[in-house]
Amino acid sequence: MSTPDLFDIAQKEAEAQGAFVSSVLCCGSTACLTSGGQAARDAIDEVVASNGLERDVRVVSTGCMGLCSRGPLVKVRRRGEDEVLYADVDGDAAREIAERHVVGGEAVEHGQLSLDHPFFARQVRVVLEHLGEHDPNRIEDYILRGGYKALERAVLEMTPEAVVDEVLKSGLRGRGGGGYPAGNKWSLLAKAPGDDKSVIANGDEGDPGAYMDRTVMEDDPHRVLEGLALCAYATGAKQGFIYVRAEYPVAVRRLEQAIRQAKRNKVLGKSIFGTAFAFDVEIRIGAGAFVCGEETALMASIMGGRGTPVLRPPYPTERGLWGNPSLIQNVETLANVPTILNRGAEWFASIGTERSRGTKVFALAGKLENTGLIEVPMGITLREIVEDIGGGVAGGRPFKAAQTGGPSGGCIPAKHLDTSMDYESLQALGSIMGSGGLIVMDDEVKMPEVARFFMQFCMDESCGKCLPCRAGTHELHELLKKVCAGEGTLPDLDRLETLCEVVRDNSLCGLGQTAPNPVLSTLHYFREEYEALVAGAAVPQASAQPGVNAQDGSA
Repeated sequence: MSTPDLFDIAQKEAEAQGAFVSSVLCCGSTACLTSGGQAARDAIDEVVASNGLERDVRVVSTGCMGLCSRGPLVKVRRRGEDEVLYADVDGDAAREIAERHVVGGEAVEHGQLSLDHPFFARQVRVVLEHLGEHDPNRIEDYILRGGYKALERAVLEMTPEAVVDEVLKSGLRGRGGGGYPAGNKWSLLAKAPGDDKSVIANGDEGDPGAYMDRTVMEDDPHRVLEGLALCAYATGAKQGFIYVRAEYPVAVRRLEQAIRQAKRNKVLGKSIFGTAFAFDVEIRIGAGAFVCGEETALMASIMGGRGTPVLRPPYPTERGLWGNPSLIQNVETLANVPTILNRGAEWFASIGTERSRGTKVFALAGKLENTGLIEVPMGITLREIVEDIGGGVAGGRPFKAAQTGGPSGGCIPAKHLDTSMDYESLQALGSIMGSGGLIVMDDEVKMPEVARFFMQFCMDESCGKCLPCRAGTHELHELLKKVCAGEGTLPDLDRLETLCEVVRDNSLCGLGQTAPNPVLSTLHYFREEYEALVAGAAVPQASAQPGVNAQDGSA
């Protein structure tokens, strides 16, 4: 059986793309498509076709370019000239850009966005390095950018033990929220007895407002496959699964297409790179149950059962899918691995903090001037994200809080704006890293209502298996409703805290154990708002914090 020649594929793709005089990169991510991105792409195609420039101009729908609040985004590259990024490109703007810049060679002034903008300049991209730069539908485009070189090197030049060691030395921790060292988990599966091992990519991203994993699966599907294949080679697994929620149909389609392309190019399947290593991948679609983000519930769903968690131990690396050793990693975690193998564990470990290595992808949302998908080094401060990357609070209003970690996270007040965004620092404040949701709130937001919203989410998403979570989240939600309606009492606040501790300490899985976080953190940092509600007074407004006003620039 012939083996894939990655160099030959990359060289042919480079020659094919180099034949074009210009390239127009249109953001084809979900965020830009929902704001009119397809109309912008269609308008550009029409102008190129009407001028007979199909052989000179390459128009590509790329992955997410990041600054989702300014979409649709379009990037124009002309041979020998600096690239130009345009924001807020509707159909009319796209037609003007195509006619004046792509065809006429004169950049359009309005809508231009500097690539030195802090939103882009402050980022360090590892997982997102290809997004906005290539066509996610073509394996050739991925290979052109070094795709599958890490897998080729691992299979042909490294032992499985060496790959595990590289991941261990990198300090990579699980990006799904738990932060468990990935190398430790790989080592456990590698040492587990048995031939029927499985590795699973957890793409069941359920936090409200979070879309990190969805974007990686949609816009760089081969990176996910390569990371999963590297994990399989290192641990001795033969079968892989990617678990994706049904609400992500674009991700499902592109992953299915990527699997077909990878098999056709012999980087998946039997005799990978002409060796004895064989590995196949299947997609499993979940029904959108938040609890299936928990690994034992996820495995139950893959096996056709109801997605409910079970007690651990035994852990999946001991007894997982169909009783065989298995390993589950979040999509973002796996997407880091090809770069770690390509650039070295030492390089990756040089980014971030001593205990939180590398970068983290966040879905930056809320009351900010700039929102979207960002990737930053671990250890960056919350203030730097809010002020520099986010451009400050929208409308110049005061910063009040940032909520990290989704429904399982906590709310960080303005006095902790300079906290380091790493696992340990966030945990010390009563929050968590989570999968990467980051919601910024201004002084108009009422924190008890925030807690009530997230508790309702956890109550609705509880699988109901254990009493503390099933009944506890319901009772917490009823108490919060009572307080927010102005019908609570001071003893109710004490009951809230006590019940939170009961639910946290006695629930079976992470959903119930972390569900009280938003309540406890808001009670801790914003107790005066709860007390004002039970006293029938107006909720006090936050005072402006230095350095977070987007308009006056005070420091």
